Amino acid sequence: MKSVKPSLQTNGRAVCLAALIRVLNRGSYSNLSLNLELKDAQLSVRERKLATRIFYGTIQRQLFLDYQLHGLVKTKLQEAYLRPLLLMSLYQLCFLDKVPASAVLDEANKLAKAFGKHHSSGYRIVNGILRSFQRRGVILPPKTKLDQYLSVKESYPVWLVRYLRQHFGDKQAQAIMQACNEPAKTSVRVNQLADFDKVEQGLAAAGFNPKCSHLSETNLLVNGSVLSTTWFKQGDLTLQDESASLPVQAFDLTGQETVLDACAAPGGKTVQLAERLPKGQVLALDLHQNKLNLIKENAQRMRVADRVHVQALDARKAGSVFKTGQFQAILVDAPCSGLGLMRRKPEIRYTKSERDLQQLSKIQLDLLLKLAPLLAPQGQLIYSTCTISAEEDEQVVQAFLQAQPQFELATLPFGPQTPTWKILPSDYGSDGFFIAKFILRG
Repeated sequence: MKSVKPSLQTNGRAVCLAALIRVLNRGSYSNLSLNLELKDAQLSVRERKLATRIFYGTIQRQLFLDYQLHGLVKTKLQEAYLRPLLLMSLYQLCFLDKVPASAVLDEANKLAKAFGKHHSSGYRIVNGILRSFQRRGVILPPKTKLDQYLSVKESYPVWLVRYLRQHFGDKQAQAIMQACNEPAKTSVRVNQLADFDKVEQGLAAAGFNPKCSHLSETNLLVNGSVLSTTWFKQGDLTLQDESASLPVQAFDLTGQETVLDACAAPGGKTVQLAERLPKGQVLALDLHQNKLNLIKENAQRMRVADRVHVQALDARKAGSVFKTGQFQAILVDAPCSGLGLMRRKPEIRYTKSERDLQQLSKIQLDLLLKLAPLLAPQGQLIYSTCTISAEEDEQVVQAFLQAQPQFELATLPFGPQTPTWKILPSDYGSDGFFIAKFILRG
């Protein structure tokens, strides 16, 4: 059943509102919710960009926007669309300088009438609250209460503000928070079986304005969606953040290895590995068959299906299935809190807790310890996460080395050329990421 009436399928704000209702009221994932609504919509490029900007901006700034409603809401917002519509309208008034306030209010009134029940007074509530906000203006907690002030101003839970300040200092913490409130860039990784220069030239001719990444030699930053392009459909490129492409680049491979991708779905790194193994193979593990199907689809599109094998298995039980020393390389791109993805998946900041960091670190260490015996002597083990917490990154590395003294850290072939590298969202405008490289002495 479509969320947006056919008459509104060309209206970017209507599509945005339908997606926000899914996320804010039903707890749906942001990227899946927006993609679902965009799939059914018939938006122009301009309306699609507007819908995406308002959608992600509203979720990123949710705490700030909710705070602006203090003192303005005089009655319970009973209809499901009211709070999402108010928040997205406030976002436009506060953060989209090029959109006239009159246009924001006019569109909000139209959407209230379109999404409201028969004889609903919702549009009068929306109009009244937005006009009251215009008269009053933005409010914030006092700066003397810095955690609360930054929590509202940058829209992060108080625990996370405190955590970032404690671990990175005030200046860097605020830089991280501000960076994760920026729109996410579109990064594509060019298939290593394709001609990089030809793909780049083709994207430029088609108006995507590709720019080489400062982080990854295989990635380009582009304007617009590439999903409907021939380059994507034929596997010349795939969507992958700059930092996410680095763990595979950390391996020193001859092309003949048997590699284990222990936490593989949806398969971005699996196919990246396979591209580097013309005479080797990748064994990709995941718990769920539907996710393994995604890996196989990705491998087929990227033209490396013959190099990829999948198996439904908890990686922590791999020792009961595979032989000791069976793999020359192992990638553990571990499940994590995802704090490095707060720009791309803004709801993460509201759904994670400090307790999650401790619990996930135990799982991550357990994965490394259970997989370590499967690595051949002189083999390479890459541990990576898309988080920036010390509990899940450096502390896991140190605990692993203490438990497995036969492993040693090896220098990464990029970046600062150290054994570990933490990339903050504020460093390059990419996702936050952590990478560590181990070698098994033998």
